[in-house]
Amino acid sequence: MAWGQGELFPKANEAEIQRTKFLLGKYKEMTMLMQDFEKFEQDLKQVAIDGEAARSIDQEDLYADKTANATILIEKQRWVYQQYKFYTQQLQRAFGLIQDDDEMKAVDYRYMKGYSYKETVLFFRHGLSDSTIRRKIAEGTVSMANTLKLMGFFEQDNVEY
Repeated sequence: MAWGQGELFPKANEAEIQRTKFLLGKYKEMTMLMQDFEKFEQDLKQVAIDGEAARSIDQEDLYADKTANATILIEKQRWVYQQYKFYTQQLQRAFGLIQDDDEMKAVDYRYMKGYSYKETVLFFRHGLSDSTIRRKIAEGTVSMANTLKLMGFFEQDNVEY
């Protein structure tokens, strides 16, 4: 039964689960790049302004190219930033709705904090077995994928499955 046919709790398919896992694997990198963009966006704008001021004084094509390139660069970075912001916000929402505490802790340490699988296993070594940690990460990822499906994320995501 498809979402439009009234399915109250749709389940993510395998491609959607893999997409969720992929995005979770990129989560830490996306948040770092977003912070970098926020920190340096003003500097990038200043390059465009400086280039425009120099072009208007000298009327040289060199500066016009610099201004155009800076403008294109910042627009491209802004577009990427907006995509990352959408992805990370949706992942945060789905993460916050994981109901099992161990799943939430495992997904948090593995993906949200960006630790490797080995580091995650070592972190939980005293409380959970390796196989339990692997299962909790997998179950947490499926839980998030199901939530993303319910929220309509996969219909809004620009990637084909």
